[in-house]
Amino acid sequence: MTDLPSFDLSGKTALVTGAARGLGRAIALALAAAGADVALGLRDAAAAGGLVREIEAMGRKALPLQMDVLDLKQAYGAVDRMLAEWGRIDILVNNVGGGTEGQVEDFPEADFDLTINLNVKSTFFISQYVGRHMIGRGTGAIVNMGSQAGAIALPGEAIYCLSKAAVSHMTKCFAVEWGKHNIRVNCVAPTFIRTDGTASALSDPAFKADVIERIAALHRIGEPREVSGAVVFLASDAASLITGQTLLIDGGWTAR
Repeated sequence: MTDLPSFDLSGKTALVTGAARGLGRAIALALAAAGADVALGLRDAAAAGGLVREIEAMGRKALPLQMDVLDLKQAYGAVDRMLAEWGRIDILVNNVGGGTEGQVEDFPEADFDLTINLNVKSTFFISQYVGRHMIGRGTGAIVNMGSQAGAIALPGEAIYCLSKAAVSHMTKCFAVEWGKHNIRVNCVAPTFIRTDGTASALSDPAFKADVIERIAALHRIGEPREVSGAVVFLASDAASLITGQTLLIDGGWTAR
């Protein structure tokens, strides 16, 4: 049958920012497992040997790129190198994100700027830069990394929450403007996922118990593959009519 959905990414090229560890690493491996060649945006490209070998063992190509998203000149150079080596970018995953905690009344301006630059500014301008190439080709898929924090209020994380809400709404704006170019733009918004970045917080038994209770339907911590699978879906032809959406991967947290 020819009308069955396809999750196959064979022949596609993907760029994943922040691919060194955690969700970025899981996404890079999942895209490769689905058939894509993967360029790895990294703050230290020289340390990517293990990940490169894992991708190549799947029969796919891997390209480590020096790419600090806070340095847009360097980020644009990484995109240019990928285009020079592989000729095109079919899929962009804006995975890099983060921020610091703090009460609203005491939040430092420098930390505010860092959070916005990391989550919002880098996503906007890297999407813009790659998007110009996709517009020229008349095709492309972009997946942004949001958070359940963009849909709810988390005490002590107001700036992170508002930055991820901005990513979600930015996704809609890009999708509406670029749909005429056959470019789809979507967002995944995970809950707490078991990664290197969350290990410290989840090591606190009381905090972990509270998180598990708040994940109202499934009552467990998420695993990286449960996010990477959604990214593969949104990047694939199986999601060909989906754009401008934020897919919450939160185990039911926001359903309550």
